[in-house]
Amino acid sequence: MGWNWPWARPKVERKGDGVYGFVALHAQGDAAWTRRDYATLAREGFMRNPTVHRCVRLIAEAAASVPWLLYEQQSEVSEHPLLELLARPNPRCSGASFMEVLYGHLLMSGNAYVELVEAGETRELHLLRPDHVSVVTDASGWPVALEQRQGEKKRRILLGSEREGSALHLRLFHPLDDLYGFPPLQAALMALDIQNAAGRWNKALLDNSARPSGALVYAPKDGGNLTEEQYERLKSELEEGYTGAARAGRPMLLEGGLDWKAMGLTPKDMDFGEAKNGASREIALAFGVPPMILGIPGDNTYANYQEANRAFYRMTVLPLVARTAAELSAFLVPRFGSSLRLSFDADQIDGLALEREALWSRIGAADFLTDDEKREAVGYGPRS
Repeated sequence: MGWNWPWARPKVERKGDGVYGFVALHAQGDAAWTRRDYATLAREGFMRNPTVHRCVRLIAEAAASVPWLLYEQQSEVSEHPLLELLARPNPRCSGASFMEVLYGHLLMSGNAYVELVEAGETRELHLLRPDHVSVVTDASGWPVALEQRQGEKKRRILLGSEREGSALHLRLFHPLDDLYGFPPLQAALMALDIQNAAGRWNKALLDNSARPSGALVYAPKDGGNLTEEQYERLKSELEEGYTGAARAGRPMLLEGGLDWKAMGLTPKDMDFGEAKNGASREIALAFGVPPMILGIPGDNTYANYQEANRAFYRMTVLPLVARTAAELSAFLVPRFGSSLRLSFDADQIDGLALEREALWSRIGAADFLTDDEKREAVGYGPRS
């Protein structure tokens, strides 16, 4: 229930000379939810919510920092045009910046669109903004191209890994859509709205002298009613003397027959802090980020920060990098040679250093293995 002071004087039917007063009230309507399109999720989530912002940045930056590896048959290739293309996709950005935006698109919209531009031996990779792209299907419903919109202009880019196709569509699993992916933020939309609404409510409460809403009730003992002049004076005094943060703590002097009734919930009644922390944990859960890493208090299920960091890389970052490597490999390799395979170097991840040290210790102590078998067990090829 919400209670408001009725600034517009209501029309009251008078019956006899009885004593009367009035109170205005309204019932809470249906909840208003954030729209699910990419632009709205980006504004309300990434640009206005610190938990969403940090989750997306944390995953995208961690995944973009993982180095790429290229194999030909079983041998690692250290220099190749494909590695050069991934290191510098286009003149405007480096490989890490390119991949950070790609992962950000996947996390915010569930889709990422990559265009390959070729001019002779020169190749460039470019990312297309998800809300400017739609998937085009053939008569059978299979996706065959992307349509990009720039204002009133439209252009079509063929999908595929062959020479005629120059676009790649990466998408996260969507249970109800065959063409587009499902973003993690949409699964946490209720928690996002709760946290944003709690922040707006708290700011509005501070602007209102940190007092909850209430009603000024007029209940005279000897009959009668406020005159028009008294009503306007009371309204003016309340607006000019008791509203706003600059007038916080100012005492209110009530004349005969007037009584202030607090009608709103206080921050303690609403459990404001726990509501925001609970919503933050749900957002972190949707993105796969342990709350301990984000500094959210509550039910931390990890013994220490290092264990939470390892779980973050193993369950969130590496699966995202692995599926991206497989998609990019299928898209780019046919243009350079069918025997190539794109992968990533997990040994360069600082967050998994303890696991790597433990593995090397176990393999090094295995006397029944040859040196080449030990190298193969830790992911290296035999000595040449």
